[in-house]
Amino acid sequence: MSKLKQLAEIEGLEVMEMIEEASIDSVSPGICINKGCDYTTTVEPDCDNGFCENCNTYTVKSALILGGMI
Repeated sequence: MSKLKQLAEIEGLEVMEMIEEASIDSVSPGICINKGCDYTTTVEPDCDNGFCENCNTYTVKSALILGGMI
């Protein structure tokens, strides 16, 4: 499963619903892209290197980045 789809499921939304909501808000859901990590947080829409508190790495990407919107 892609990280984008996994993030949408965690958020309780379809992928397009999540992207639509994130595109009109000042924040976006984000997820760590490391294999085996499902840490999620709220990030800025253009975030492509947010901090993962589980992995202690800068690997959190926003839904808009993962969806190729930014």
